[in-house]
Amino acid sequence: MFANLPILIVEDECFVALDLSDAIEAWNGRVIGPVATVADALALVETMPIAAAVLDATLADRDVTPLAMRLTEKGVPFVIHTGTGIPDELEAELPNLPVVMKPNQPAIVLACLLNEIRGPRQQHLLR
Repeated sequence: MFANLPILIVEDECFVALDLSDAIEAWNGRVIGPVATVADALALVETMPIAAAVLDATLADRDVTPLAMRLTEKGVPFVIHTGTGIPDELEAELPNLPVVMKPNQPAIVLACLLNEIRGPRQQHLLR
């Protein structure tokens, strides 16, 4: 379903990251990461092609707001996969973010991500 698209995983819970990685590969995506910090994720975003991303809201070094804003600037679709909700600052800046609450099946997270990739605001990325 992902047609070898590079999908970034930003998650600081090892087992969740592994489950998402396995699911992305099963859906024919190419996993970038996983990484557990905003700093590491930002470095990847600036040096690797990223087609889409799954982001935990609260990471080892801080909340995901700067990364989400950078992905938005670059036009990269993403979903927030969190057990705590999204940070207030991020919700104020991007009130319509797709959020999948933990615990949830990786297939649900990836279906949401696929909808974001195919969504009208992202059609220019698929041409």
